[in-house]
Amino acid sequence: MGTFYNPNAGSTATSGLVNLNDTRRIFNFGDRVAELAPQQSPFFVYLSKIAKKATDDPVFKFLEQRHQWQRRNFFVSTGEDWDPGTVSAGNAVAAGTDLHISCNVTKDGKISTSEEECFFIVPGQVIAIYSDGDSKVYRFKIDEAATVTTVDNTAAGNGKYINHDATNGHTEITGESLIAVADVAGGADMNAGQKGQVIGSAWGEGSTAPTGWEDIIADSEGYCQIFKTAMNLFSGTAMATQYRGIADEYQRVWQTKLMEHKMDLEQAMLLGVGAAGTETSTTSAPVRYTHGILPYTETNGKVYSMSYATSGYDAFLDAMEDYFAPEGGNSGNKLVLASRKVITYLNKLGSGSFLNNSVGASQYSLDVDTVPGAFGHQVTVVNTIFGNLHFVQEPLLRGPWEDYAVCVDLKNVAYRPLVGNGVSRDTFIETNIQANDEDGRRDQIITEAGLEISLPETHAVLKFS
Repeated sequence: MGTFYNPNAGSTATSGLVNLNDTRRIFNFGDRVAELAPQQSPFFVYLSKIAKKATDDPVFKFLEQRHQWQRRNFFVSTGEDWDPGTVSAGNAVAAGTDLHISCNVTKDGKISTSEEECFFIVPGQVIAIYSDGDSKVYRFKIDEAATVTTVDNTAAGNGKYINHDATNGHTEITGESLIAVADVAGGADMNAGQKGQVIGSAWGEGSTAPTGWEDIIADSEGYCQIFKTAMNLFSGTAMATQYRGIADEYQRVWQTKLMEHKMDLEQAMLLGVGAAGTETSTTSAPVRYTHGILPYTETNGKVYSMSYATSGYDAFLDAMEDYFAPEGGNSGNKLVLASRKVITYLNKLGSGSFLNNSVGASQYSLDVDTVPGAFGHQVTVVNTIFGNLHFVQEPLLRGPWEDYAVCVDLKNVAYRPLVGNGVSRDTFIETNIQANDEDGRRDQIITEAGLEISLPETHAVLKFS
């Protein structure tokens, strides 16, 4: 077929100037497809309207920055209980009582299940550590001339740390370098796992510049998936025949294909698993799959278990205390895509329901309201002291996902259609793709786009049972 692209890539075809019966045309439909029955595809609607950002590469990379100043917490390393001995304010800890500490975030700020080095610990800082021996918080200054080293216990024969997990690293602050700066009335053991944090720095007059530290920006990647929806060949005879019910069968099928294509986008960006590979055919053509918000969040984000029988406002609040933690980079409002079953539970007033469990205990404990959404949806707003949850029913969360709700931070997701070199691969329609000698017509709809999901800890999955 003779194919040409709209010179105004990314623009919407103006109604009244063109129609689908123009011969061999490509119509950009990217800004309009989300408007088809928006209540049936809420996630794609929100992405298209407020989180759309084109990419010029089908494998797009992006950066994730987690603010370093919000996460300088640590704990006494496993197997490295610390006994500071008898100390008093202004006196250094005795030699041989080196402090070994670890944290649970990597240098790029990602939460880790392993012990990680405390790269943010430098001389001159003041730290506080809780002791479960006497239930007190002890404060120490790291001497300006202290030695702070990162120790990775992977070398064989490192007997000094024989009790430490051999696969993990930690940070060592050598003895004679920790000075008690609080009113300390004696010493107490700091057992493994006891928590601490940096609480500032203290320097003498005329002192030199301190040692610095820095985190790194993480990089991630996403993939543009090629979506295609085509019509079977309509013969010239079929197009000229007037049918019962809907006279023009070609136009009827066209309407259903547009909806089918839009729902394919919604399904993939909700439930897809991101990957890149090659087609298992003789062509070995590249094929890519976009990330879907639910499986990606299950793997990389936060997951909370809820109960239909007992979970009321208290359970939500317990989960939200962790979910909205400021060190995670959260915004105060989340779009929550919930199954119809979860939406029903939220709005029931009977015994065992969310409203009954929440409002029944205290008239002050819960603020729940149902309001019309901006894009044609009904929204159930649940306000907590930490942030607001905007529940929207997601019809595609059914079957295996009928007890799921997905919390999405819209500041950290983006719909990424492929646009470059004057060509837009956002949703477009190709007409008359049949062979030149065929007596009939065939059209297709194409989209090449993917979902960018950054800072996965700002998203969450709520699983009800």
